[in-house]
Amino acid sequence: MKNNQRVIKKAAFLTVVLMGFCFMGLTARNLSSKPQNDGGEAGSLLAFKKSSIETDPKGFLGNWLPSSSSPCSWNGVSCSADDGRVTKLDFTNAGLTGHLQISDLMALTSLTTLLFSGNSFYGNLSSSAKSCSFEFLDLSLNSFSEPLAADSLFISCSGLAYLNLSHNSISGGSLKFGPSLAQLDLSGNKISDLGLLSSLLSNCQNLNLLNFSSNKLAGKLETTLSSCKSLSVLDLSNPFVCFDFGVCSNLTILNLSHNGFFATGFPASLTSCQSLQTLDISHNLIQLRIPGGLLGKMKNLRQLVLARNEFFGGIPEELGEICGTLEELDLSVNQLTGELPSNFVSCSSLFSLKLGNVPFEFCSRTPDSALEKMLLANNYLSGSVPSELGLCKKLRTIDLSFNNLNGSIPQEIWNLPEISDVVMWANNLTGEIPEGICINGGNLQTLILNNNFITGNLPESIVNCTNLIWVSLSSNRISGGIPSDIGNLVNLAILQLGNNSLSGAIPSGIGKCRSLIWLDLNSNELTGPLPMELAAQTGLIVPGIVSGKQFAFVRNEGSQSGAQQYNWRNTLQFWRPQECWSSRLSHNKLQGFIPGSLGGLSFLSDLDVSNNNLSGPIPSGGQLTTFPASRYENNSGLCGVPLPPCGSAYGHRASHSSDRGKKQSMAVGMVIGIMASVTCILLLLYALYRAKRSQKMEEKREKYIDSLPTSGSSSWKLSSVPEPLSINVATFEKPLRKLTFAHLLEATNGFSADSLIGSGGFGDVYKAQLKDGSVVAIKKLIHVTGQGDREFMAEMETIGKIKHRNLVPLLGYCRIGEERLLVYEYMKWGSLEAVLHDRDKIGGTRLDWPARKKIAIGSARGLAFLHHSCIPHIIHRDMKSSNVLLDENFEARVSDFGMARLVNALDTHLSVSTLAGTPGYVPPEYYQSFRCTTKGDVYSYGVVLLELLSGKKPIDTLEFGDDNNLVGWAKQLHKDKKSHEILDPELITSLSGDAELYHYLKIAFECLDDKPYRRPTMIQVMAKFKELQTDSESDILDGISVKNSVIDESQEREP
Repeated sequence: MKNNQRVIKKAAFLTVVLMGFCFMGLTARNLSSKPQNDGGEAGSLLAFKKSSIETDPKGFLGNWLPSSSSPCSWNGVSCSADDGRVTKLDFTNAGLTGHLQISDLMALTSLTTLLFSGNSFYGNLSSSAKSCSFEFLDLSLNSFSEPLAADSLFISCSGLAYLNLSHNSISGGSLKFGPSLAQLDLSGNKISDLGLLSSLLSNCQNLNLLNFSSNKLAGKLETTLSSCKSLSVLDLSNPFVCFDFGVCSNLTILNLSHNGFFATGFPASLTSCQSLQTLDISHNLIQLRIPGGLLGKMKNLRQLVLARNEFFGGIPEELGEICGTLEELDLSVNQLTGELPSNFVSCSSLFSLKLGNVPFEFCSRTPDSALEKMLLANNYLSGSVPSELGLCKKLRTIDLSFNNLNGSIPQEIWNLPEISDVVMWANNLTGEIPEGICINGGNLQTLILNNNFITGNLPESIVNCTNLIWVSLSSNRISGGIPSDIGNLVNLAILQLGNNSLSGAIPSGIGKCRSLIWLDLNSNELTGPLPMELAAQTGLIVPGIVSGKQFAFVRNEGSQSGAQQYNWRNTLQFWRPQECWSSRLSHNKLQGFIPGSLGGLSFLSDLDVSNNNLSGPIPSGGQLTTFPASRYENNSGLCGVPLPPCGSAYGHRASHSSDRGKKQSMAVGMVIGIMASVTCILLLLYALYRAKRSQKMEEKREKYIDSLPTSGSSSWKLSSVPEPLSINVATFEKPLRKLTFAHLLEATNGFSADSLIGSGGFGDVYKAQLKDGSVVAIKKLIHVTGQGDREFMAEMETIGKIKHRNLVPLLGYCRIGEERLLVYEYMKWGSLEAVLHDRDKIGGTRLDWPARKKIAIGSARGLAFLHHSCIPHIIHRDMKSSNVLLDENFEARVSDFGMARLVNALDTHLSVSTLAGTPGYVPPEYYQSFRCTTKGDVYSYGVVLLELLSGKKPIDTLEFGDDNNLVGWAKQLHKDKKSHEILDPELITSLSGDAELYHYLKIAFECLDDKPYRRPTMIQVMAKFKELQTDSESDILDGISVKNSVIDESQEREP
């Protein structure tokens, strides 16, 4: 019995011990599975801050404190929603300085993305660590200058796929990396060592993009591309280097432009690049015949750019053998002779042709030519404009400017059915503009023939060209009058008729040109008065008609000596159309008064009426008195500011009044003086009363502000601002004239966390309910301390004027010290991203297909307005679902568009110093050229449209894996003819209409084309939507018109 008891006790003891061990094991396991942020990841980040950050002038890392419970709330830190581990560090443009010890971050096993661009980090990037989890590393725009070390950290990062070291001062060294690296950018450095490039090309592994442009390489590279099996983009533009291509079967883009090549021949190994689609060797010094035999073997070539070299001889016939795929051919600014080969009739895909001579044979030998644009500006063309061009029935744009062409423009050109742009300025053209143009309406939008020797009268039929936007006929020999029905041209924005021999009066109908923003009639023989109607409707720009036109003109200030001789290259000035009106009427014989209506034009930017016969006072008020006196000089009868005062001439009648009248005047003066004195005293007493009352109110307000939750530690100091903190009301839609900064503090409870409704790349957003019950959203900008008040106010004034039903309107703005606040209209449903992907936050709202379609069309309409109707037009640069907000009616409103840079209206590209956009939305060309264009926005919109159709996020590792995203996943399914798997199952119902879903999916893929020039413009996207609309959807697509919209894509294909 005792033995049994002992056995039981031992068994019980062993059981307890085993249970203890199990419990300890489970506890240890649970502890090990929890993120070690308190002492682990937080400690590593603090160690990195201590070792790598020397200065932090913006206080970006101010909340990186040991007392913090988790680093996930620190600035620049993003954590996984699953386990709370740090996955991303974003220090972009944080202004940090220090010796970067990036190896301190390798202890963070889940850290995959590091965005350190736009700081002042330096060092040699060496590391002794054996492993790291980095996948996306951007160190561009820093101060790295030491040679790259062979034992650099990149070899230990087995998953690194993207590495950007561009725009530093790296001089050379050696670089090794693993097989995972797909894209490497070393552009914009000071690398002069060919050994570095040679080692990279000899060990390409899986690299598909290598950008070595804008360095200081020189010499001949012996290494071939034999090891670069996956390389598809190689950019060696700007360095002086040549090499043997070897095996390059996967190379699709080769850019060797802007070098100093003195080639003796093309390398024969180039023929091995059979996948090549783009070859650009423009802007070099190559003195050869075009190697037709070599280029004729590249059957997949779509873009061939040989411009601005010294190629001579004829155009080889072998180029005609690749015309089946060739889409763009640029041979301009060379020394080519002869005619276009006859086999170019097979160029069925060619839509852009730039040559060194006018290729009329192309039209005469091709019965159904697809040619739409002929751009031959700035060459040495001579002879006349061939009438055979009239056989190219699809020709829309002809640009023959800056040549030596003579003779008249053939009637066949004017009769082209689709011609929209006739640009032939700065030649020696003669003859007349024929009567009968646009007799059937026509499509003519741009007529630029200035600086020629054109004679005759302005044809009366020009008033039938109702689509005309830009007319420039200055500096010719045109006589006669301006057609009286010129007001029919309601879309006309620019009218330049200066320096001719026009006579007669300025027709009053010109006031009906409601889109007119530039009028130049200087140096003519015009007579009569300035019409009162001149300012009737001018400056009211019709959306979308000017922003796409990209031409230049010579500004002629006018002279009495008639036509002038110009050195074209020296006097060329580009003009950026603005939201304004400018009129040059100098050097004529105009008479009468300056209409007072001109003084009421708040957007009048310039008026020049000098050297006429005008008289009377210059109207006071408005802009007229702000112009210099030179704008009014040599008008003997004009007076008043800015000219000398009108003097006694206008008060002379008073000197002839009777003595009785003088006494009455004195009596009246005394009475008025007494009354004025009494009034002043009363006003002074009232002002003292208001000042004392205001002081009491201010004391109460300050007490209230001090009582707010954040006022104790807030940086807001009302007492430091001597004037009332009133928000500028110039751009407001609603009368918020009495809104002050103190009101904003009250409405947001001191910008407390309870009022915070969102955070983005440009700042935090707070919900504010004003005293009148209205609700607004307030964005507190970050990282704008370096921007001056003038620049900030100018930008805000511009943004505030941009109003559209599908844009989030800026209601006002406020600047307090170094802080900037923007007041926006509040959007009830928040962002599309939240509604589509995070339904729990917005009450489980489900978007059916009609709602998603409405959002797709609305956001497209807003983006199209920015691209085509704003002057200057705007590139968004960060179009994504989180920047599409939804109002109470689920109407899409594009936001944050004002944070992008305004684009010069004469330049398609906006160069950026770092990659613009959000991962998953960034178009592929941004990784190559780092240029922002409207076609980049189109790509990003395509991603948003794909989100709406699929219901999936652009980047989701659980859905698409680590090496793919929504676009890649969808394109693969589309390629495998499984498009039905892309669509959100919730949308496939008997009511939605599956066919319509596939039409919208097709539009999305067109927007997502890898080639920017193949993507539609946003106005074309809207046109595609309109083609799909039904009668019941007219309200969704109302107001869309592409007829008067200007689409100029020529610069999208420029290298």
